Amino acid sequence: MQLPGVKPTLLRRIAWLSWSKWLAVPLFSLLQYAASPWRSMFFGALVLSAALSVFLFFALRAWEFSLRRQFVREAPLPRFLGAKLMAQYPQLSARDTELVLHGLRQFFMAHLRSKRQFVAMPSKVVDAAWHEFILHTRGYAQWCQAAFGSLLHHSPAEVLGRDARRNDGLRRVWYWTCKEEGINPRQPSRLPLLFALDKKFGIPGGYSYVPDCRDIDRQSGSGDHCGTTFGGEGGSGSDAPGDAGGFGGSEGSGGGADGGSDGGGCGGGCGGD
Repeated sequence: MQLPGVKPTLLRRIAWLSWSKWLAVPLFSLLQYAASPWRSMFFGALVLSAALSVFLFFALRAWEFSLRRQFVREAPLPRFLGAKLMAQYPQLSARDTELVLHGLRQFFMAHLRSKRQFVAMPSKVVDAAWHEFILHTRGYAQWCQAAFGSLLHHSPAEVLGRDARRNDGLRRVWYWTCKEEGINPRQPSRLPLLFALDKKFGIPGGYSYVPDCRDIDRQSGSGDHCGTTFGGEGGSGSDAPGDAGGFGGSEGSGGGADGGSDGGGCGGGCGGD
């Protein structure tokens, strides 16, 4: 696999770990066979070999996951994506497109940290970047293989609605983008970057969010959506089908350490400008 700008050693380690963790299963059989001459100690050896196999499997899987997270954060995205975005949205500057592409990384990270469950896209402008990336078929497939181990299929940008599966996909993205930026997903003080970009850049037909439903002036006819609805805390979307209480099964799922803020969020400024 060749990905420009990516350290070959990182790709080799990810590829090696993706299959080597399964060596824990035959290792258990080998240890079991090796212990067979000592019949009097067989049961103890059996328990020990099983414990070692389980430990090895989970240790290698954790290392693989850590390297995939590193890849999602650091691997370059194609340079042409910025130009494509500026052609589609002339109001964007080169610096603006960098923020959009960082939002795309947040989306990819949410997919990885949700154990590669279905995730739904909450931003029109980030969806445009994702679509352009997908059109680069071979490069996108290679990037996904290194990041996730399989292809991440496209799903269009949307908001909470009547489809429970898609709602849970949005809730997973909300939960993990909040975690990446150190935001409480149930009581957000600000928006994660991915949910703030459409409003920040005035994207036609984009989705506008505020952190808390109490921030919406219902008398003004505002079309804003609010972050607290993803956890079922008030607002018109709080009764949307799906797992609101657990953010689509993300809460308590253990998608890696929570302290991994990558420093690329709104910092309090993206959502209201």
